[in-house]
Amino acid sequence: MEPSASLPPEPTGDEPAGGRGLHGLSTELTARVPQLLEAMRSVGTGLELHSTLDRICETAADLADARYAAIGVIAEDGEGLADFVFHGVDEETAQRIGRLPDGHRGVLGALIHDPVPMRLAVLADDPRACGFPPHHPPMRTFLGVPIRVQGEIFGNLYLTEKRGGREFNDYDLNMVRVLATEAGIAIGNARLYEAARQRERWIDGSVAVTTALLSGGDADDALQVVAEQARRLSESAAGLVLLPTGDGGMEIVAVASDEPSAALGLIIPPESAIAAELLAGETMFIEDTATDPRVLTELARGYGPAMLLPLQSDGRVLGTLVTPRARGERPFTEGERTLAAQFASQAALALMMAEAQRDRERLAVFEDRDRIARDLHDLVIQRLFATGMMLETAQRRSVVPEVQSGIGKSVDELDVTIQEIRTAIFALQQGPAEAPSGLHTRVLREINMAAVPLGFRPSHQFEGPVDSVVGELTGKNLIAALREALSNAFRHARATRIDVVVDATVLLPDGRPGVRLTVADDGVGIPEGGRRSGLKNLKRRAESLGGDSWYGRGLGGVDGDSDGDSDGGSDGGSDGGGTAGGMGGGTGRGTTVVWEAPC
Repeated sequence: MEPSASLPPEPTGDEPAGGRGLHGLSTELTARVPQLLEAMRSVGTGLELHSTLDRICETAADLADARYAAIGVIAEDGEGLADFVFHGVDEETAQRIGRLPDGHRGVLGALIHDPVPMRLAVLADDPRACGFPPHHPPMRTFLGVPIRVQGEIFGNLYLTEKRGGREFNDYDLNMVRVLATEAGIAIGNARLYEAARQRERWIDGSVAVTTALLSGGDADDALQVVAEQARRLSESAAGLVLLPTGDGGMEIVAVASDEPSAALGLIIPPESAIAAELLAGETMFIEDTATDPRVLTELARGYGPAMLLPLQSDGRVLGTLVTPRARGERPFTEGERTLAAQFASQAALALMMAEAQRDRERLAVFEDRDRIARDLHDLVIQRLFATGMMLETAQRRSVVPEVQSGIGKSVDELDVTIQEIRTAIFALQQGPAEAPSGLHTRVLREINMAAVPLGFRPSHQFEGPVDSVVGELTGKNLIAALREALSNAFRHARATRIDVVVDATVLLPDGRPGVRLTVADDGVGIPEGGRRSGLKNLKRRAESLGGDSWYGRGLGGVDGDSDGDSDGGSDGGSDGGGTAGGMGGGTGRGTTVVWEAPC
């Protein structure tokens, strides 16, 4: 039976459910009123949206004595279904059927484009029917009713297979239409509740980002919090933060995902069309990242819908926040897009604060380096030179050959010391742009810069041709890991000695050639329950390259002691495959941090 004027008039959704149909009802329909009232009561309980849809399906099936029921939620663009909730089909059968209806064709598509009640005696006889997929249970009779929420079409309620082989009649249609009106009210309440909960979660996420900044943590920590919160709140497969590079590209500097990702440190080249749009501060919503021609990276192949949100403040683009979902997942709704954009504004503030913090720290380091260089030149070298002259005078006046020889050697040592101090002064006066790009030199530069806040210069050792075998991406992450380890030693360890070793001759557990960074100190160690965000950053960087990082007992420990720490020593023994195996943590024993990755 096609939809026709013989069907009872459809309610608009504006009038109350109780004011329609009790006057002049037939005896059969009047007898079913208590069942209808109970069904309406059942539908109105609870506020969680998906469970409300499940409850409506089950209640409608009971009310119309149907074997199967479903609700198709219409997509925001009005084309197809965004969700499909069903009742009566067990999970095993649903898995065999596979893909859920999309509403682009067939009877379900007809109800989307012409939302009026539809009752069919034989579903397959309708010219709009397009058949069922394999393993689908047989469905003969059909009843479809639109569901309106606040006057707008939310979706359609479908009922099939009236029990006993009967057809759906006018009484069924009337009852289901009344139930659909009550369902619209229940769905409206559930959507309002869901929207309020969603806003609350995004606000909590923004608070977490702000708290991470105000706690005085590292800039990398703050960016990681932004990525993690954005991924969790948007229900995405990953969260990424990208910052501009000097040549017009974008670099992924923070990644949050369930599995180790190779995205960290990845560069989107300047020639990419998407890089130009991101640097221009454009907001982008991609339906399928894997097939979008603007996305060049191999990483995009595993993702579907994605939001690319600019992190900008006062017209300045600081970076981009990306939240991709897995392929086949639902697209982002308008509400999710709005909340994510507001969160990105908060994240932009996080970037500004982190950038200001880095500038202050860099300025303080340069000021200290200039002061130390002046003091070394004006005070230390002059004193050493005067001491050398006095020793030479004493040498000439002495008549004992052994004394003359000893004084001569001391004067030579002073000359060497003066040359070393002058070399150190030159290094301190070098700007960042003047430093050569070799990994060996970059490591020395980090050590020299760390010497200022530490009050002493860490020792260093290189094994193998580090400049020629270590790739640029690995070298960049190694320098970041060294900076993190030295910063941790300065801020937390209270160390008096730090040894740095860069070994480019190691083999990783899988047999690949690798480079290992080891930073050991004689400080207080890592207390139980202490903050480990910096160590997590090191491990995350290593895993993104296919390597690993762990920590254990440092220079204050006893050689050969193998009581391992669950976060450090055990990793060193099983995953590290190197010199740090068996190291454990412990207060007062110092800390050794090991970081390794493929060359």
